[in-house]
Amino acid sequence: MVKQIKQWVRGAALGAVVLLAACNMGPATFVNTDITGSALVANFKLKDLSGTERTMESYKGKVVAMFFGYTHCPDVCPITMQQWNEVKAKLGAKGDNLQVLFVSIDPERDTPELLKKYVPQFNPSFDALTAASLDELKPLLTGLRVFAGKVEGSSPENYLMDHTSASYVFDQQGRARLLVRHNADSAPVVSDVEQILDGK
Repeated sequence: MVKQIKQWVRGAALGAVVLLAACNMGPATFVNTDITGSALVANFKLKDLSGTERTMESYKGKVVAMFFGYTHCPDVCPITMQQWNEVKAKLGAKGDNLQVLFVSIDPERDTPELLKKYVPQFNPSFDALTAASLDELKPLLTGLRVFAGKVEGSSPENYLMDHTSASYVFDQQGRARLLVRHNADSAPVVSDVEQILDGK
């Protein structure tokens, strides 16, 4: 009888492990906007902070969080960069497999030198993608339906850029998975990104 009970307990424990594994392999349940299976695609050939030409394929194997902004941005951009720094920190060791990319939509003013000072101050692992002109950015902007346009200021040099403020998250194969609104709570973002990191 004791032997039978032990076998039953072992069997129940094994069943629980199998059930737990099955739960972990289930579909992702995102709090932020799920864009899995959408037609959105990150089509680009741009230079990073080191001047190396990059495509989405360059980041295969990592989860990528992509945000469009510019260094003269008064509030949205720095807040978003701080948000991703917080998310990366809360992911702990898993955060090493999250690559945050700042895509400059102001190539006129965002020189490589300026971007090298601006982007790493939020996190040394963050990188930037830059183009020679907005025309060079068009394939990426179009593929993700991102808006970027100049708002004239008091002088030719003093202007703002109106742009999509959400971040896009791609899985390890470069597929669009999440749309994260500006200034979203970090806890749900961490949970969502963690699911993608776990292969969901």
